[in-house]
Amino acid sequence: MPSITALADRVRAGARVDADQALELYLRAPTALLGRLADEVRARKHPDRLVTYIIDRNVNYTNVCVAKCNFCAFYRPVGSPDGYVLGFDELFRKIDETIAVGGVQLLMQGGHNPDLPFTWYEDLFRAIKARYPSFKLHALSPPEVIHLSRLSQLPVPDVIARLIAAGLDSIPGGGAEILVDRVRKLLHCYGKATAGEWLDVMRHAHRAGLRTTATMMYGTVETEAERIEHLVRLREVQDETGGFTAFITWSYQPDHTELAGSEATGVDYLRTLAIARIVLDNFDNLQASWVTQGGKVGQLSLAYGANDMGSVMIEENVVRAAGASYCMDEVEIVRNIEDAGFTAKRRNMHYDLLGDPIFRERAVPRMLELATARADGDTSVPDELVNYPARSRAGKQLRVIPN
Repeated sequence: MPSITALADRVRAGARVDADQALELYLRAPTALLGRLADEVRARKHPDRLVTYIIDRNVNYTNVCVAKCNFCAFYRPVGSPDGYVLGFDELFRKIDETIAVGGVQLLMQGGHNPDLPFTWYEDLFRAIKARYPSFKLHALSPPEVIHLSRLSQLPVPDVIARLIAAGLDSIPGGGAEILVDRVRKLLHCYGKATAGEWLDVMRHAHRAGLRTTATMMYGTVETEAERIEHLVRLREVQDETGGFTAFITWSYQPDHTELAGSEATGVDYLRTLAIARIVLDNFDNLQASWVTQGGKVGQLSLAYGANDMGSVMIEENVVRAAGASYCMDEVEIVRNIEDAGFTAKRRNMHYDLLGDPIFRERAVPRMLELATARADGDTSVPDELVNYPARSRAGKQLRVIPN
């Protein structure tokens, strides 16, 4: 194995590192060196010193899920009194609020709810596009697409084609966790999507003309070598399709989960981000995960390979359920970018620049905490659910129309 100095020289020369070389850097290189190397790679790709962000809303349309991943504090089983499905009108109100603060997109993901048939998703997407033709739908992670494929008995490419016809604009990279099946079995997420199935959804999406993001949740039961394996598998698909716009990594949030354990440190996050920038040489953009790390580590990410501060978010439910509740509105995100010596620009999911911060163009209300899917205690059932057949006994009981 080459020395750390030789490996650093290889990265500086723009040469690709293989899995063994990446692991050696990840385990042995000083943190400051890893950061400098990642920053140099970032500077080669983005010499203009622009750091981007998007104003969108992260909405979880249901928390009912049959997957039962042991690292998730958000899901509720079928029939739980705490389970919910958002109504179309609720989602319209959330979109109105998003547009009011300059938002351009809805990031919509949710549980694998057996009582929401494929037609519910199609009707929802069409209804959103009918009311908001230019508003973007960044929706349904690969495991959700697989869930719909199983529910409808349709192949994944057909599911994607129908979702595009209904209004889907892009697919988020959720549900990747670690793309190694040994890990996925231990996390109880192998059943919702194997590593190969997750990657195949992304291949099909890219072939259909969609752009997607890629993610990695680390810090559960995986080894450092398996983190590198995850990155290499993403790199291989990107070599093949070129369809990923960005990569986002974050640390496992253990509070209130079945798996429990402890959270990785901020230094571990910065090292993981840096090695991702080095390995993912064919990804243009890396996002900082301030929502799990907080604003200051998010800001420090800009010296460890990140060139994007992610989303203003407006709403967040999954990470909050596991104990993290960081909030940064556009003013705070821009301040962090500029204090780090960069210029802040708004973008869309395709990383097209949309302009300067909205709050400098017009008055925007400050947002001091992230919204939630629903107010505590709201157990209302959307009226339109009676139009869709349920599969579970609990779902059927909810949809009985009173005389």
